[in-house]
Amino acid sequence: MPRPRVKICGITTNEDAILAARLGADAIGLVFYPDSPRAIQLHQVGQIVADLPAFTTVVGLLVDPDAAEVEAILDQGLVQCLQFHGNETARFCNSFGFPYIKAIRVQGLAQAEAELEQFAGHCSVLLDAFVKGTQGGTGSRFDWDIAQALVSNSPNPVILAGGLNAGNVGRAIAQVNPYGVDVSSGVEQCPGIKQADLMRQFFAAVQNSVNYQE
Repeated sequence: MPRPRVKICGITTNEDAILAARLGADAIGLVFYPDSPRAIQLHQVGQIVADLPAFTTVVGLLVDPDAAEVEAILDQGLVQCLQFHGNETARFCNSFGFPYIKAIRVQGLAQAEAELEQFAGHCSVLLDAFVKGTQGGTGSRFDWDIAQALVSNSPNPVILAGGLNAGNVGRAIAQVNPYGVDVSSGVEQCPGIKQADLMRQFFAAVQNSVNYQE
């Protein structure tokens, strides 16, 4: 079976972007949410993504932006996918006519299903842990039984996030069978700065999980 897609989020340097791509990342995430310790400025994007190989998708993460903020990112022409990580509606997310991921902070099965309903068939969805007062990137896990149920019933490709690392991503893939996995703090030495060995171990664990299932 093919391995899940892998996104390394919270990239802030060209070196980390290039290493992620060389290790096999399908996507890297750039955070445009000012309150995040991994936030970058628009003028930094060109330098961060310089020399990325073809087929590595650059994802721009925003939290409850206004339309002008989104358009400013799209006008730069360096981002191939958006990720909405706040309380954005499907109408707002769809209005840009651009590929996107909608993040859902999971508190329970019924809550997640209700939030996902409006996005059915429109986009990929990302399941993350709910931590009060934050918008992700906390390294916290949520109940994978809920994630498994959501993956089984969702018409959307589902990406699993929240507390993943090399030590648990294999179990997560085996149980949840997600379309993709997303990691940030689990491969960092400090917020926004990735650790090369942790990234290598993470990719090895993803591949090993697939080999084991085969």
